[in-house]
Amino acid sequence: MLLDTDVLVLGSGIAGLSTALSLADFCEVTLVTKRDAHEANTHYAQGGLSSVLGTEDSFASHVQDTLVAGAGLCKRETVELCVERGPAAVRALVEWGVAFDRGADGAFDLGREGGHTHRRVLHAGDITGREIERALLAALTAHPNVRLLAHHHAVDLITSHKHLATGGARRCLGAYVLDDHGRQVVTIRARATVLATGGAGKVYRYTTNPDVATGDGVAMAYRAGARVANLEFFQFHPTCLYHPQANSFLISEALRGEGGVLRSRSGRPFMDEAHPLKSLAPRDIVARAIDNELKKTGDDFVLLDMTHLSGDFLAERFPNIHERCMALGIDMRRDPIPVVPAAHYMCGGVVTGTDARTSLGDLFAVGEVACTGLHGANRLASNSLLEGVVFAQVAADELRRTLDRTAARPSLPEWDAGNAREPDEGVIITQNWKEIRTFMWNYVGIVRSDARLARARRRIELLREEIHAYYWNYRITPDLLELRNLALVAELIIRCARLRKESRGLHFTTDYPERSDARFGTETILDGL
Repeated sequence: MLLDTDVLVLGSGIAGLSTALSLADFCEVTLVTKRDAHEANTHYAQGGLSSVLGTEDSFASHVQDTLVAGAGLCKRETVELCVERGPAAVRALVEWGVAFDRGADGAFDLGREGGHTHRRVLHAGDITGREIERALLAALTAHPNVRLLAHHHAVDLITSHKHLATGGARRCLGAYVLDDHGRQVVTIRARATVLATGGAGKVYRYTTNPDVATGDGVAMAYRAGARVANLEFFQFHPTCLYHPQANSFLISEALRGEGGVLRSRSGRPFMDEAHPLKSLAPRDIVARAIDNELKKTGDDFVLLDMTHLSGDFLAERFPNIHERCMALGIDMRRDPIPVVPAAHYMCGGVVTGTDARTSLGDLFAVGEVACTGLHGANRLASNSLLEGVVFAQVAADELRRTLDRTAARPSLPEWDAGNAREPDEGVIITQNWKEIRTFMWNYVGIVRSDARLARARRRIELLREEIHAYYWNYRITPDLLELRNLALVAELIIRCARLRKESRGLHFTTDYPERSDARFGTETILDGL
């Protein structure tokens, strides 16, 4: 089956939805998402979106906070672009129907989070992402120029050099997509393709990410020949609820922004010793401090104490977190919340310029899947939603300027399943999945070493051989596609971590505990296959 479209967007979080909406009045857009359309990292974002809107704030301050958090690896041009286009991005979201919280005077109610020197975080209670998804999906489904394909799983990008064996500049021509219900692979031919597939938190045993976060976009782009970078910088959110029934429920950084204090189980405010900003320090510092505290004490968790704040304020400001904690027998108005770090955000990804273009022609990347240079070695809280909507508009602007809707389309080969047979041992997929996530957590987690990375490299090489053989012998399924992508992203993270022989931002290694600007003040870049 062949489908034609002007622009193919893969992913339905804030970046993908904003891209599609920004282009819908200009051309035909097909948006593909592998689960229900709302099932994206954006839906689970609690904290908010950072933008300079307060009179006491400034672009220069937001830029500086971002550069400080990024530990010397942010690209200033990208940071300034995102910060300066922030207010316009907020206006676009509001026009699409997003209802951010406002005060009695009608002005936005701005919060503060770790690493920010001013209140500049827009929010909708503590379910900001859910509100953004609701509004953008409503606007998208009402637009006649957008075709939405839910439960369609991208298999691989189609390229001129691999699928047509043509010379000249390498180009992306669309994608092969598995229809999960019909169990057939659809060929989607596109004049331009936009990756908005989100992150890869499921590569780790403990993560705040939903099950969809398996690194599909990075894996597909790398296999297609696009350049990736900085994958060693994986952000671990410091405060994930520790409870056997919590299923990695995120405790927003906004709680610390409103005065929450991290304490050891004995009650000691250990962040007072770790950083001048104490519990409001950047996430990499807080996560390592918690990891160190747990290793030192042997405890399973630390405590986030909100009990010194007004109970009515906590219940009103954080209704979703309050309700979830109460369901588990934790009343944060009276009891400190048990928390642990968990994999949260991928700061590296597919390399793009300030025009959202990748190194592969006609392939764009926006949102968490992209490495734009905004985050550097560590993401500043709430800059991710900002980046998603700003770069969606950047990509749309570039496509409006350059897309040729009259050019002849090349003939593409249909998907060939060959002699692949129906899979008969699902345990192979589940076992490999668990093994990857376990050794990635133990060896390539918050604190690393050369020995741990070497162990991880040996294991991923063996597992990728098994998965490769399984992929070519059996018919593809969503689980197999995700495992294949997860394994490749794990290998890329390990390779990037082995290249960076220093400690910087989110990458901390006991063998090289100091930062080395002279040798490592650049990206770790891997050229695609």
